[in-house]
Amino acid sequence: MERAEDTRSQVARLGAWVEPGEGVRWRVWAPGHKKVEVVLHGKDGRPGTSLPMQDEGGGFFSTTLAGEGAGVRYKLRVDGEGPFPDPWSRSQPDGVHGPSEVVVPDFAWTDAGWKGPDPEAQVIYEVHVGTATPEGTFEAFIPRLRALKELGITTVELMPLASFPGVRNWGYDGVDLFAPLAAYGGPEGLRRLINAAHAEGLAVLIDAVYNHYGPDGNYLRCYSPYYFTGRHHTPWGEAVNYDGEGSAVVRSLVLSNVEMWIRDYHADGLRLDAAHAILDDGTPHLLTEIAERARAAAPGRRVVVIAEDERNDTRLVRPRAQGGHGLDGVWADDFHHQMRRAFAGDSEGYYRDYTGSAEDIARTLRQGWFYEGQESQVHGRVRGTPASGAEPWQLVLCIQNHDQVGNRAHGERLGADVSPAAFRAMSTLLLLAPYTPLLFMGQEWNASTPFLYFTDHNEELGRLVTEGRRKEFAGFARFSGDTVPDPQAVETFTRSKLDWSEAGRPEHAGVLALYRELLRLRATEPSLKEHRRGHFDARPTGTHSLVLERRGPGDALHVVVNVKGTLEHRVPANAELVLWSESPRFGGTVTQEPLRSGVVRLEGPSAVVFRIKG
Repeated sequence: MERAEDTRSQVARLGAWVEPGEGVRWRVWAPGHKKVEVVLHGKDGRPGTSLPMQDEGGGFFSTTLAGEGAGVRYKLRVDGEGPFPDPWSRSQPDGVHGPSEVVVPDFAWTDAGWKGPDPEAQVIYEVHVGTATPEGTFEAFIPRLRALKELGITTVELMPLASFPGVRNWGYDGVDLFAPLAAYGGPEGLRRLINAAHAEGLAVLIDAVYNHYGPDGNYLRCYSPYYFTGRHHTPWGEAVNYDGEGSAVVRSLVLSNVEMWIRDYHADGLRLDAAHAILDDGTPHLLTEIAERARAAAPGRRVVVIAEDERNDTRLVRPRAQGGHGLDGVWADDFHHQMRRAFAGDSEGYYRDYTGSAEDIARTLRQGWFYEGQESQVHGRVRGTPASGAEPWQLVLCIQNHDQVGNRAHGERLGADVSPAAFRAMSTLLLLAPYTPLLFMGQEWNASTPFLYFTDHNEELGRLVTEGRRKEFAGFARFSGDTVPDPQAVETFTRSKLDWSEAGRPEHAGVLALYRELLRLRATEPSLKEHRRGHFDARPTGTHSLVLERRGPGDALHVVVNVKGTLEHRVPANAELVLWSESPRFGGTVTQEPLRSGVVRLEGPSAVVFRIKG
């Protein structure tokens, strides 16, 4: 039953689409303007015939071009200004400043039997399409899918795909939410990738950015001043207007976009970027509507909506009936920060809030996140709510992701800052914890290629980005301005390309074998299939060591992790060795088993897993 307040986001369809039996139909929202025209363009990008649009009232204009269909290219002229690309465009074949293109979602899908991901058993693999392969396209990534499935991945998360300026970008500067980037392969390429993923038994999440728009190619203000508001502010400037005058259309833009990814591209859900910056004082909150619209777009299929959110707030995953937003998951970064502090020694910036002690790592594992209402010295305020309000599978943990790698001056991965032994120990704890793990592409073999910050802006904006990047690290003693890679340089992008051949080299093959074994255990061991509270515990066993206990219907698994120094840990007489991270087959150098005469002995960073028979 529809709630009365839900009508705040209902508006007429906008953009361009093909109406059967009629032709191409356009509807544009341009309140305060008197004359809007469709300017048809040829494949060469040159403007041609103009079509006047009829004023429907309320700021809406529409028109129809009879006898035409997919492939029509156009721009929009507003009160004689422009013409501009359509901000609701489904395709931008020549980039964000070029003509928009009419698209028909008529792909021949073969995934009718696909039911979507199991949200309680996900292993997420984060991918930047442009650097995941030499070609940097959707189709070029398809041959990699089977190996990911065999590794134990269940879900591929694609970093933002909405069209952004140029051809090199992380994707968070997107401006055309509905138009998959042409350089990646556009709408057709994305459909092929998702269809192929489903054929391999892999779900696909799309990273969606609804908290801000990029500065270049953003034509929204040419149509209406109501897309943005000065009532709220974000790290990127004034906020998107989700709760003020004209916000119904702005909310509809997002909700229509959510619906499109799920319905027209068969995506299995979304990762919402910086959900804490999606500001809305109204009811229902836009986050609530995003979750509901996503599920409604795929009847009979499971859809997952996960938020990246720094607040440690369980309201995000609490059902709407209980005062929450009803999302399926939320990022929990405290684990990453504790692990980096412990193993890599990071202590600047937000790491100042963490000790990395065995006791605090164990507490983070018991709870799901560390900050549950304590004062944060970095934030200068109380942060977090009790994590017990979320089931473990609803919390997404990692030891590296695109932000934690790419926001470092030289884009160095975790493996550049910790020893191979530490990397293996950290990986063991991540993959055997009861939470949903996220891997950043190449992590499974401890890839050495950096993931740098790269852009392809116009000359003026690009210069400002380059200067800003170097100023950002000016206060760090180990960096001088000219050593920080230029985001605008093509080389910065090409250096970030993943080198899949590394996985077969001796120094990487062992790590890959470890990941395969850990994910096999995660999928098959009864005690590791229990992802609910009451079935696990974590506690320190010394100053620099801890044990994670996973309990199943019969046996239990203990994961003992040592950060540094020497550990001797007595185990029950019925303990049976399952795995240790320093085994030669995983690239380690230990030749003698660590469990002897009822005592686990570990030297330096390492992890051992043993089974306690029930």
